[in-house]
Amino acid sequence: MSISFIARAKKFSVYMLVVLVAAAGLLVLPSSGWSGSRKMKIIGKPPPGKIYHGISPGGRSMEDEEIDRPSFKSYRQRARKKAAWIYFSHNWYNGRKFPTKTARWIRETGGVPFIRLMLRSSEEQGVRENKYTLGRIIRGKFDKNLRAWSRSAKKFGTPVIVEYGTEVNGSWFSWNAYWNGRGRRTGYGDPTLRDGPEKFRDAYKHIVDVIRSTGASNIIWVFHVNNEDIPNKSWNRLEQYYPGDQWVDWIGVSVYGPATPMDRDYESFRHGFNRVYPRLIALSSDKPIAVLEFGVADNNPIVNQASWANKALRDLTKFRWSRVIGFSWWNEAWENDNNPAHDTTMRVQDNPNLARIFKRRIGRKKRVSGRPALVFRDKSP
Repeated sequence: MSISFIARAKKFSVYMLVVLVAAAGLLVLPSSGWSGSRKMKIIGKPPPGKIYHGISPGGRSMEDEEIDRPSFKSYRQRARKKAAWIYFSHNWYNGRKFPTKTARWIRETGGVPFIRLMLRSSEEQGVRENKYTLGRIIRGKFDKNLRAWSRSAKKFGTPVIVEYGTEVNGSWFSWNAYWNGRGRRTGYGDPTLRDGPEKFRDAYKHIVDVIRSTGASNIIWVFHVNNEDIPNKSWNRLEQYYPGDQWVDWIGVSVYGPATPMDRDYESFRHGFNRVYPRLIALSSDKPIAVLEFGVADNNPIVNQASWANKALRDLTKFRWSRVIGFSWWNEAWENDNNPAHDTTMRVQDNPNLARIFKRRIGRKKRVSGRPALVFRDKSP
């Protein structure tokens, strides 16, 4: 038997092994060198009995786009776990090009870049957007930029997770209906539908359709809501914004406790999530659900940060909610005013008690996975 024939036979055996693993629904990323396989397309559900661990490893600024290796490394040293995804914002006021540099170093950690696609002209919240409006998105004013972004995402070659419309049912972001017609029915589109949510749905679908049109099939698309509708109005219910299963791969949610040392409204993670979970599973019969943001401020007199996190992580890692496939802690700190005593920190590395909880609940638990499982996507949805 010739050497070349033996080599081909070995190559075929490896190929068949990969096919069989893929047929079982799972293909796990190695920690390095995984960017070379063209067969690896998207991140799938975690293996049975496991839950994903992701992270938003910000520093001491609300500018969460400025994540870097040191901030992630500092968190990882405390949690003692790799991250299946690393979550960050791509703000278009800083540029419209695909964030290749950040995505690359995230990939080098063994994780998947999770991009908040933020079409906005400043970081200021609670204001109307005048440039990247829903109407202008729908009319195709940014299609050229979106196609270029998509081609770069496709060229990146390995899995990416993307969301548009972060916490859409919260009025702090300009894509919320509060800034786009609220509950009116006569200013846009179908007169039987509420203008604000209808505009968002059309903008979300337009972005996904344009980006998919270039063949960027390595992207998981996420619909991300807050656990509370703010304002609490019928036109602002999270259900109003859901674009439809055709445009959504995962459903994400934010659930926070007190976010500053001054807040006096206490709510446990379990209570906050229990109220929204039935609504999330009612959106779709089969879409996975991820807790994309959760956290609580240190130094708040009515809540112990480590205790709050301990209970939350215990429930999540014991699969209290069966459709939840993963979670990511909002690991950031920021100033709230000119008084340093009012500063918020949710960073694990700033609280030794919190770090011990993360090591215990995440680092020591084999059921918590920091390795993305990959599945093949044979064709775009």
